[in-house]
Amino acid sequence: MTVDLRYAVFETELGWMGLVASPVGLKRVVLPQAAASIALPLVREGLDGAVADSGAFGDLPERMRRYFQGERVAFDDGLDMGHATAFLRAVWEATRLIPYGETRSYSWVAERVGKPRATRAVGQALGRNPVPIVVPCHRVVNKDGGLGGFGDGPKMKKRLLSLERCDGPKASSSGDALAAC
Repeated sequence: MTVDLRYAVFETELGWMGLVASPVGLKRVVLPQAAASIALPLVREGLDGAVADSGAFGDLPERMRRYFQGERVAFDDGLDMGHATAFLRAVWEATRLIPYGETRSYSWVAERVGKPRATRAVGQALGRNPVPIVVPCHRVVNKDGGLGGFGDGPKMKKRLLSLERCDGPKASSSGDALAAC
């Protein structure tokens, strides 16, 4: 049901983004697309009756613009994750703890949620993250330093890490991927 859902589409340095929110919080972030005509259907997918309302997001569109210009920006916005399982929510909340300009491994996230053997499940949970950037799943990489997966592809993941002044993940002395930029 889409009652009280609001959306906005706006331009950033990398392209057109979209946001969807309920009265509870942010529900969806669409990463930059080449045109507004591409971003809008992605934002509205499955949301018949949602209302365009850029004012519903406060300064979030402006913070996104600044982020994509390479500025360090906080995304402590409230989230509406009521549809998600407890495991998904735990993975996404643990991922929000990864500092700007740093990366952590899938196994690091798995340990934080109390399921150290669930690295694949963590990867799948991050693949279902509806609010990239706000839940910075791009900061989660393979333990060996490889990029791992990303819903919008490795090129976008590299770009986001680069925006945060990372040249990509590097392995720490413990072998766990960790890059401080």
